[in-house]
Amino acid sequence: MNNIKTLGELKKSGYQSKSIKDELRHNLRERIKSGQPTFEGVHGFENTVIPELERAILSRHNINLLGLRGQAKTRLARKMIELLDEYIPFVTGSEINDDPLHPISRFAKDVIAEKGDATPISWLYRSERFFEKLATPDVTVADLIGDVDPIKAANLKLSYADDRVIHFGMIPRANRSIFVINELPDLQARIQVALFNILQEGDIQIRGFKLRMPLDMQFIFTANPEDYTNRGSIVTPLKDRIGSQILTHYPETIKIARTITEQEAKLDAAQSDLVYVPSLARDLLEQISFEARESEFIDNKSGVSARLSITAFENLLSTAERRALKSGADKTSLRLSDFMGIIPAITGKVELVYEGEQEGAAIVAQHLIGDAIHTFFPAYFPKIEKLEKQGEKTPYSDILEWFFAESGFELPDDCSDAEYKAILDDIAPLDILVKKYQPQLEKQDHYFIKEFILWGLVEYKKLSKDRLLEGYQFKDLYGSYISKL
Repeated sequence: MNNIKTLGELKKSGYQSKSIKDELRHNLRERIKSGQPTFEGVHGFENTVIPELERAILSRHNINLLGLRGQAKTRLARKMIELLDEYIPFVTGSEINDDPLHPISRFAKDVIAEKGDATPISWLYRSERFFEKLATPDVTVADLIGDVDPIKAANLKLSYADDRVIHFGMIPRANRSIFVINELPDLQARIQVALFNILQEGDIQIRGFKLRMPLDMQFIFTANPEDYTNRGSIVTPLKDRIGSQILTHYPETIKIARTITEQEAKLDAAQSDLVYVPSLARDLLEQISFEARESEFIDNKSGVSARLSITAFENLLSTAERRALKSGADKTSLRLSDFMGIIPAITGKVELVYEGEQEGAAIVAQHLIGDAIHTFFPAYFPKIEKLEKQGEKTPYSDILEWFFAESGFELPDDCSDAEYKAILDDIAPLDILVKKYQPQLEKQDHYFIKEFILWGLVEYKKLSKDRLLEGYQFKDLYGSYISKL
C-alpha cells in the first residue's frame, strides 16, 4: 500500500479509513483469535492487568494506568504501538497527519480542493505514531494544545483573526496516534481542564478560535497513587472522561521477579562468562525487594520499584567481576559477601520513614539483605528454634562447637577463589550439613551454600558477624565473651 502516492490511487485501491481506536481494537481481536501474546515481554500481568487492558482497548476507551513506581506502566503504553497498523496514509505536508479520505485541517482541505485526486499522499510508520509527554509543572496549554504564532502571522501577512496563524501543540500534532501523558497528577489543574473537550467532544480551543477538529487520538495516562497527596491530583471531571482506570502491581512471585530482572539487566557477554551466579543468589536478590515492601523502615506508600532488583543485580555481578579482575582470575563464582556491593543500588531506590532515617539508609539495606537470608534459610535447612533444651543436639551443634573451639575466622572481601574455598573447607561440619540436607546441590553452588549457612546462623542469632575494614569476621556468639572472663 505504501507505494501509493496520490489520493486518486488511494481511492482506487479500496483503502478504508478507520479511527485509531478501531484500528487497535481490530488488531487486538486478530491477536487474541490467533493466540498471539498481546503484550510480550511484560511479565506477571497475564491474569490481572493485561486482561483489563485488553477489555479497555476492545471498548475503545482512553486509559489511566494507576500504580506505584516501577510497575511497567510506561512499558505497557509503549507496547501498544505493536497493535497499530504498520503504515497509514496522510496528506503530504499536513502538520496533524490528516487522513486523505477525511481531512480535518484547513491546510489539507485546501490542498484537496485544489489538487483533487492528484493530492500527494505520504505514509506514516507505526513507531512514528507514538507521542509521550512527562507532566511537569512548567507545561502550558500552548505546549499541549497550541497558540497563535505572531511570527507566522508576520511572515504570511495575516491577521490574528485568521486561523492560519495557529501553531498547533503536541496533541493536535499527534492526531491519529497514541498520546501518553506520564505522571498525570503533576499536571496543573488548569492544564487538565484544557483536556476536557479533547477527551469528550474531540474539538480543540485556541485563543478564542472556534475550531471543530475531531482529533482521532488514543490517550493513555499514567499516575502514581502517592502523587494524589504529595504533589497534585487528577481533577474529577477529567477522571470522569477517562474510560478505564487500570491498577498495576508488583511481581507476585520470586519466579516472575527473576524473569523481569534477567530480561532487563544490562550485562555484557564478558561479565556473564566471567561470573557464575547460583540460583539461590538470584532468588535472594529478588527477596530483598519483597522484604523492602514489607519493611517497617520503608515507606510502603511510595513503593519499591522493580528497578531496585535490576540495578542490584548489575551491581552484584560487577562486585564479583571487580574481585576477579583484581585477583587475575578468568572465572569466579558469586559469593554471599558480594551482596554488600548492592547497597548503593538499594539506598537510592527506597523512601525511608522516620525510623528508617534514624537507622540510616545503608544500615536499612543491610537489614534487608539479612531479612532475605532469614526468610530463605528454612527452605534449605532445618528450622532453627528460638528456644532449645540445654544440651540438646541440633543439626547445627557441630558447627557451633567448631566456632567455640576455633574462635571464628575472617573472610576478606577480595581474597582469591582458592583462599575463599580453603577458608570454608576448614569448617568441616559445613560439608556434612550440606551433604545431608542438600544432596542434589550443583557442584558449582557448593561454596555459596556453605557461606549461606554461616550468614543464616548469624541471622538466627547463633553466630556473630562483624564488619572489618576489608572483610567479615564470623565468631561464636558467646565464646569470645567467655574467654575474656
